[in-house]
Amino acid sequence: MDFFMVLFLVVPLFMVMSGSSVYVSKRKHLLAVLFSLEYIMLGLYMYMSNFLLYFNISVYFGLMFLTFVVCEGSMALSILVSMVRLYGSDYFNSFSILEC
Repeated sequence: MDFFMVLFLVVPLFMVMSGSSVYVSKRKHLLAVLFSLEYIMLGLYMYMSNFLLYFNISVYFGLMFLTFVVCEGSMALSILVSMVRLYGSDYFNSFSILEC
């Protein structure tokens, strides 16, 4: 395999794996979880776009994927803002699930 082909496969895989490790290690902090999810989605998008270009498939699926990622990010940001306004921080330990 060509060096660039290996690079196009290894970099997105490294991004997904490093984002997953941050997701697992910082699971109590909501903002870090959201950043790691966006980083994972960026790695998946890079991997998917390389796959679609390699097999000469239409790239419109990539645009749909980006649309869903943006919607997910905006919804997560609105949840984060409402949690910070309601509880004062974005740590999961600072609020109780039983409270309404």
